Amino acid sequence: MSVGPFSDRARVDALAKVRGEARFAADLTLPRLLYAMTVPSAIAKGTMTALPVEAALRVPGVVRVLTPDDFRAPPPFTEDGPPPPPPTLETTIAYRGQPLALVIAETLEAAIEGAETIRPTFASEPFACVMESAGAQRQPAEDVAFGDVPTALSFAASTVEAIYDSPTQHHNPLELIATVAVWEDGQLLIHESTQASSLVKGAVAGALRIDPARVHVRGATIGGSFGQKAVQRQTALVARAAILSGRPVKLVQPRGQIFHTATYRTRTRHRIQIGADAAGKIVAVQHHVEQEQSPGGYFAVSEYHRDVIRMYGVQNYLGTGADIRLDRQDPGYMRGTHPQPACFAFESALDELAYKSGRDPVELRLANDTRVDPQNGQPLSSRFLNECLREGARRFGWSRRSPEPGSITAPDGSQIGWGMACGIYQSATTPAIATLRIDARGRTRFAISGHEMGQGMHTAIAAVLLEGLDIDPDGLEVAIGDTRVAPQHMTAGSWGTNSVVPTAMQAAERMRSAFAELLGGRQVSGNLHRKLAAIRRPFLQIEVSTLGPGQDQSALEALRQGGFAVAESVYPGFSTFSYSAHFVEVRIEPGTRRIRVPRVVSIADCGRVVSPRTAESQVYGGVIWGLSHALREATEIDPRYGGYLNVDLADYVVPVNADIGEIEIGLVDQPDPLANAVGVKGLGQVSMVGISAAVANAVFHATGKRVRELPIRVEHLL
Repeated sequence: MSVGPFSDRARVDALAKVRGEARFAADLTLPRLLYAMTVPSAIAKGTMTALPVEAALRVPGVVRVLTPDDFRAPPPFTEDGPPPPPPTLETTIAYRGQPLALVIAETLEAAIEGAETIRPTFASEPFACVMESAGAQRQPAEDVAFGDVPTALSFAASTVEAIYDSPTQHHNPLELIATVAVWEDGQLLIHESTQASSLVKGAVAGALRIDPARVHVRGATIGGSFGQKAVQRQTALVARAAILSGRPVKLVQPRGQIFHTATYRTRTRHRIQIGADAAGKIVAVQHHVEQEQSPGGYFAVSEYHRDVIRMYGVQNYLGTGADIRLDRQDPGYMRGTHPQPACFAFESALDELAYKSGRDPVELRLANDTRVDPQNGQPLSSRFLNECLREGARRFGWSRRSPEPGSITAPDGSQIGWGMACGIYQSATTPAIATLRIDARGRTRFAISGHEMGQGMHTAIAAVLLEGLDIDPDGLEVAIGDTRVAPQHMTAGSWGTNSVVPTAMQAAERMRSAFAELLGGRQVSGNLHRKLAAIRRPFLQIEVSTLGPGQDQSALEALRQGGFAVAESVYPGFSTFSYSAHFVEVRIEPGTRRIRVPRVVSIADCGRVVSPRTAESQVYGGVIWGLSHALREATEIDPRYGGYLNVDLADYVVPVNADIGEIEIGLVDQPDPLANAVGVKGLGQVSMVGISAAVANAVFHATGKRVRELPIRVEHLL
């Protein structure tokens, strides 16, 4: 089977979405449906001493109020067992906004009114909610080191040392977090906007202490996730309400509550020291990271050192870090995850190094090319970062750039700056199990793990199947995100396409072989559906499974058990990453100092491009979000009460259409020969990584002022 180039096909889910026919969890309506609303904590830390519910029960339409008394403690956690599920309702308060009760009612209005009547009382305790709080606990993290940094720095011809800050941010997908739970005939069916349906299944079963075989989760269509919609505390609450009431229950959590209960991008502070020799070769890097962290949070500091240092041929590296433990909910993954703020810091420092050593920023990066993973010496299976740099510079017209900061001015007096930066992200993969069924009536069904979050997984799978099989495209169904149809692995970290596309290709190859065996040399005209009809065979079905590099059958078993089985980008014998290069023009108005971005050129190396349309869409979205990260987004925290202040899209500032100028996208489209059979690598994350540094570097070029704190605002340039 050919592995590309692939045709530019329309999105298979586009028509349903523009017509409003796509159904999300919150759209689901069922007979006798009850509506739920949570009661959030008004304190940041302490104990709930009383929870009066009588007033809520008097509200017309309120059916029941669930309290901590309605939940049993989950089984004790053991090191060799599954991870503990999220807590349910409890009297100990760990963060402001923690759900304390769940009101279920005949209407949404009654549920809201009932929740608003409940006034818990508390015994408050002192808390720390920002990194500067007196009670914040600093916990050192494990170092990541190779080479001899002190010696290398002592011989460096040029050095740069600076501190860079990235703010707390929230995901804010348009679709709110929604759960519908149905308890029927001893089976629990959960419809949820989740990117981890099997993890949700296990978490609910653990929290409610019921057999996982009786829990089924469907999360096939999601209106944006970006790392936020994994396992939610609310799911077990809604499931318990459905079990106790014997009726379906729906909870669509308000955005203001989501800010306080779901994960978020943690605030980070990066202290970076880079040294280079007289030829511009980086000889050593020292990078210290501190981040916000909850008391028991798992978001690893060491991952800031995982990808970025592998972008160039650095032989000496010391990465250190610390968690600043605060009384807030757990932070978590958000698009670009660790490399996004780490690249802002590192690529900004590299720009400073270029200026200090009198070198062009593009040429400095080209001079630090590498064909091996500097951390372990393994070969890189593919690395087209330099091709991204050269093509981006050509399209942007970088050679016409005047290097002197503040040297370009528009006729209206606006200062013009050109900046660039690079991005990197791991190319991970997971095992997959798929079933492909073709019938004589024109229908094809492909069931596999995966979640459609708008990134185009449906379309990528369809592209492979339609390229490899002569089937009716209108009869193709891709069933994903449903624990009833296939073992489901969490979709995140840009490993979705890497994992399902090679499996789809293998399924197509296996199906062609099965047809050849079935026909036994007979010549039958028509597509595969007509061939089945001609030989009076109602259907043909095959099952395939794939593994990531270095994985064995234990990974498939972990997948079947609903576990986490990711093969990271450092594989046996080679390493593989995705890369991007971004070129940005900014214009800064002379009076208001408002920053505009009229032009961006972004080139990405994501291996073979299976779905050109959705791949370009991923980069457009990543660029826009990168601009938002650089110039708009920041979650404001109230240190007096421990809560968030700008908890809606009126106050949490993101770009609008008027903020976005011309964005030109390029994809290298060269397959990775070792990563998988198709040669695909991840794209969704790397498309955003590096943009914020490119903007900051362009601002420096325009003004001569180096801004090391995000978001860059008017007051930074006054």
